[in-house]
Amino acid sequence: MIWVTWRQHRAQILVTAGFLALLGLLMLVSAVEAKMYVAGHAPPGCPGPAVACADVEVALGRRYDTVYTVFGWLPLVLPALIGAFWGAPLLGREYERGTHRLAWTQSVPVWRWLAVKLSVLGGAIVAGGLLLSLMVSLWRPVFREGIDSSFGNIGVFNMVGVSPPAWWLFAFALGTAAGTFFRRTLPAMALVLAGVAATMSVLFGLSDHYAEPARTELTGTVTMADPDVRLVSASWVAPSGREVAEPGAASGCPRRVDPGRSSRNAEAWQQCLFGKGYRYAVYYHPPSRFWRFQWTEAGILVVAAAALGGLTVHRTVRHTA
Repeated sequence: MIWVTWRQHRAQILVTAGFLALLGLLMLVSAVEAKMYVAGHAPPGCPGPAVACADVEVALGRRYDTVYTVFGWLPLVLPALIGAFWGAPLLGREYERGTHRLAWTQSVPVWRWLAVKLSVLGGAIVAGGLLLSLMVSLWRPVFREGIDSSFGNIGVFNMVGVSPPAWWLFAFALGTAAGTFFRRTLPAMALVLAGVAATMSVLFGLSDHYAEPARTELTGTVTMADPDVRLVSASWVAPSGREVAEPGAASGCPRRVDPGRSSRNAEAWQQCLFGKGYRYAVYYHPPSRFWRFQWTEAGILVVAAAALGGLTVHRTVRHTA
């Protein structure tokens, strides 16, 4: 059965392996070129707080804007492709072509056919996701502007650690289950695309509750010093200690509305509030919770994948009994 699985699915395996190899090559080339650019333009002491260092970071961000854009879509696109081209055809194509009648009436029972297929392909998917995570982890520190934020940036968070294999495995299980229900490949692919996008949106909102948010009060600024924190919510704290979403005119600092100077007006309004004794309370998750969030989200996805896999096996075996 392992040989049969390889023969039937070698196209997906080889294409995915080739894509990972090409992506790794592109990452290597871009990282080397970016390092050369930084070495040639960054003054001594960078990275650091100097203005010249910040200018280099901004220039690097503009230079690799296309790389950032492509990278930003990968956390959503890659799981969707795995589910659509690995999971959806696994059973959907068997039903479409009618080959399940031949495959499931041989000496190999249906449950064993499914067990081998799901375990071999699932193992290959997990290995591919881990390889992607390793490549991204080695590549992203070069791009300190925008990409080297593994916790606060949700896109990067889903491309490192154990997130990629968990997302890939979930998408594969979703596609396989969709194939058993629709018994057609294209509708199953469509369900995978919608399902992955919806699940990612739900987990993004749910992630704020993986742990109790930490709280800190800022004075003089509304920006956290660590750019890698994950913000949950914020509010103003009046001198009396009461939290308010936005102080009104009673605070003594009316907020001016001027579209042409909105940024400067906001800063002036904030400084006025700080001068009146207001503080800015921020609820957030610190970067130290990176692995806690990684394992929590991966656990949710693996449990969902196991449930979908069990549903697939139950439905398939029941219909062939």
